[in-house]
Amino acid sequence: MTFSVGAVDVRPATPADRPTVERLWLMFRHDLSEFRNGGVSQLPHPDGTFRSERVAAAFGDSGEAGGAGGSREAGDWAPYLFWSGVHPVGFAFVRGIGGSTRILNSFFVVRGARRGGVGMRAVRDVVARCPGDWEVAFQDVNPGAVAFWRRVGEELAPGAWGEERRPVPGRVGLPPDVWISFRYGGAVER
Repeated sequence: MTFSVGAVDVRPATPADRPTVERLWLMFRHDLSEFRNGGVSQLPHPDGTFRSERVAAAFGDSGEAGGAGGSREAGDWAPYLFWSGVHPVGFAFVRGIGGSTRILNSFFVVRGARRGGVGMRAVRDVVARCPGDWEVAFQDVNPGAVAFWRRVGEELAPGAWGEERRPVPGRVGLPPDVWISFRYGGAVER
């Protein structure tokens, strides 16, 4: 089943939403596990979970927010949930809320809601909440992410977005991440 563009509602995630976000996070990490990062498989921990320091950071857990390029500053992250009616269909984590450039740190749409415009509508809604400079990192071994994020750049900043490769901080030996950057000042219809 796919959802139409008008069927997505993006809301800030609250502490009460955290269990839902954690379950969606497992789906997100599972989806990414098919891509070998630097020749290393992305397997779950012995208890069936995946690394989740970004969830902790997004919800402001102290002391856990610094991993994976994160910031330890409280309030520097913002989690969002995407809904179609009563169904959670994805999430986004934004970091750098207080800075001059926001980073769309994690972004996920469940498979059943993909290809119907949900992702583009959700990303447009999220970035419209903080107009200005934005960056998104992804791995070029994930062809779906490559196509999606380039399309986002072109739709949100036609002809005015950039793409570059940057080393992954603290992860020597991994291939560089691909980063797109753009400025967005538009409003979103709600």
